[in-house]
Amino acid sequence: MFDVLTYKSTTELARAIRMGEVSSEEVVQAHVERIKMVNPELNAVVQFTGEAALEEARKADATLASGDRIGPLHGVPMTIKDSFDTAGVISTGGTLGRKTHIPRRDATVVARLRSAGAILMGKTNTPELTLAYETDNLIYGRTNNPYDLSRTPGGSSGGAAAIIAAGGSPFDIGSDTGGSIRYPAHLCGIAGIRPTTGRVPRTGHIVSFDVGALDGWTQIGPMARYVDDLKLLLPLIAGPDWHDPAIVMAPMGDPDSVEVKNLSVAFHVDNGIEPATPEVANLVRAVAESLSDLGCTAEETRPPGTEQTLELMFGLYMADGCSWVYRLLEAAGTAEPGPRLKTFLEQAAKPLSSAEMSQLFARWNRYRSEMLSFLEQYDVIVCPPSAHIALPHGTSSDHFRGFSYTMTYNLTGWPGGVVRAGTSSDGLPIGVQVVGRPWREDVVLAVLKHVENTFGGWQPPML
Repeated sequence: MFDVLTYKSTTELARAIRMGEVSSEEVVQAHVERIKMVNPELNAVVQFTGEAALEEARKADATLASGDRIGPLHGVPMTIKDSFDTAGVISTGGTLGRKTHIPRRDATVVARLRSAGAILMGKTNTPELTLAYETDNLIYGRTNNPYDLSRTPGGSSGGAAAIIAAGGSPFDIGSDTGGSIRYPAHLCGIAGIRPTTGRVPRTGHIVSFDVGALDGWTQIGPMARYVDDLKLLLPLIAGPDWHDPAIVMAPMGDPDSVEVKNLSVAFHVDNGIEPATPEVANLVRAVAESLSDLGCTAEETRPPGTEQTLELMFGLYMADGCSWVYRLLEAAGTAEPGPRLKTFLEQAAKPLSSAEMSQLFARWNRYRSEMLSFLEQYDVIVCPPSAHIALPHGTSSDHFRGFSYTMTYNLTGWPGGVVRAGTSSDGLPIGVQVVGRPWREDVVLAVLKHVENTFGGWQPPML
């Protein structure tokens, strides 16, 4: 089953096309047909550009045949989350004001992937402005989890995670403001990484670098079935674009050079807000034990202050009365947000005074400092991506405290990734989150690869 084209990795497909073992047209055709097969049940791909992708694939094959220089993703298909601008293709960000919006240029990450040779097959669903843990909006409706259609694939990169897990796309690019790469990766059994704040440009994303004081929460990262693909894709989209002022030219280490057995590991299954369910907790402990067996020093302990995560994050989120969200709606031309976002905005209190705002930001910096001091003792933290596995549609608000495991690391700005480590008693994926020191995505990816090798990683859904 893993030999079929739609289950191969991005890395394998790129090599096979480059070596002439398969044509780009064959690869794209296989993925186009797979999307047509599974998308009616998933509603993951909301703008489908299959015919244009096939035409691009034929041109890619002709380029390869002529001996011209090709990029590392030459002829490989992809999908892109609908929160990113794609030139000539409707890009809504899940909000009604952009229902027919067609950008004139690509987001930076999209342009970089196209320059590397990737071919766009379509856009994947996202909640309005990416600001929800379920993937649903007034334009396209709800996306379903490929392992159980009655359950959520998570959000906000839920469409991306669902179509990757189902074999419709080798990879996608997600965005993560509070867990929006890591949470869907957990629920859909794939791999994803939120890089260090300042690693990947947000130019052309619906929540961009000019959103305001909280812009650092939102980071861009790759999602795929296999960890090796994250290793391939992240360097291709990283680095300054001379538009996003927060992006730095930070070196990126090689995950293959990391000696995992020498790492010091902290792990926990209770962040002081909501303990993980037994199935999730048992897998986190199993991963920690496997690292210990490898030679790592593994200690069950959690960073100080994780119990403050929800209070601090939503204090900051609403500190200006959510005016930053209203600015996004205004820029999109949305007069009336959807019910989920509207309900959330109605909970916002009046804006803090300048003195209160200053005190809150000072508290945030103290939180980050205390967390960083903890990390001096450890190379990685292993913990749940969420307290729960995939929830029934419409119930996320009842379990909101369980999402705090990812939010912690949006507040700190550290790199964090997720990979599938097991399966629940009712057949749903369970992921494990690995968090590293700032700028040490190489260490995170190396540990994720160990987990994938030891516990099996992605498994195909019965769809």
